[in-house]
Amino acid sequence: MAIRAALTFDAEHPDRPREAGTTERLLAFLAAAGVRATFFLQGRWAEAEPALARSIAEAGHVVGSHGHHHARMSQLTDAGIADDVARATTSIVTVTGADPRPWFRCPFGDGASEARVLGALAAAGYRHVGWHVDGEDWAAGATEASLEQTVVDGIERAGDGSVVLLHAWPTPTPGAVERVLAAASGRGIVFVGIDELPTPPIETLPW
Repeated sequence: MAIRAALTFDAEHPDRPREAGTTERLLAFLAAAGVRATFFLQGRWAEAEPALARSIAEAGHVVGSHGHHHARMSQLTDAGIADDVARATTSIVTVTGADPRPWFRCPFGDGASEARVLGALAAAGYRHVGWHVDGEDWAAGATEASLEQTVVDGIERAGDGSVVLLHAWPTPTPGAVERVLAAASGRGIVFVGIDELPTPPIETLPW
C-alpha cells in the first residue's frame, strides 16, 4: 500500500545569502517528476518575487500563506495577527491570483498550539498546517544526501498522511528533492498536495 506524503515548502525571504535560481531549480525538479507540492508564501516575499510566486500557482501547486512579515504569531497582539494575516492574503491573491485559504503555516510553528492564535486564523478563514518530518534544510552542514535520508526515513516512520517541512531557498534543497523523488517509488511513497491528505496536522508534530 502506498504511503501518501505532502512535500511542503515555506517560500520566504532567506535569513542568509542563497544561490541564485534555487527556487526555480526546485520547481523544475517537481515539474519533471509530475509532483504537486504545497508552498506557503510569505506575503512580502510574494511582493518581492512576483514572477516566481505566480509560477508556483501556475504550475498547479497548492498555495498557502506564511504570514506577511514572518513574525512569531504568539508575540503579536490580536490586532497584529489580524493585520499580518490579512496583508499576506491580499498580497498573495494580488500577485498569484490564487486564494491561499484555508492553508496557513505559522512562521517557526510559533503559536500553532495556542487557542488565541488558532482562533484568529480561523476567523480569517485559515487553519494552521504543521508537519511530521522537518528536513532542517536551513541548518549549516545540510547536504543533499543528508536531507534525502532525513526526508525518506522520516516519511516511512510517520506513515501515510505525513507532511514534510522544507524551504524554497536553501541551496541543497532542490538537489535533495530530486533525490527524494527518485527514491520515492522504490519506497512506496506517493507525493500529493496538502489538500489531498485526509487530516493534515494542525500542530507542529514530530514524527
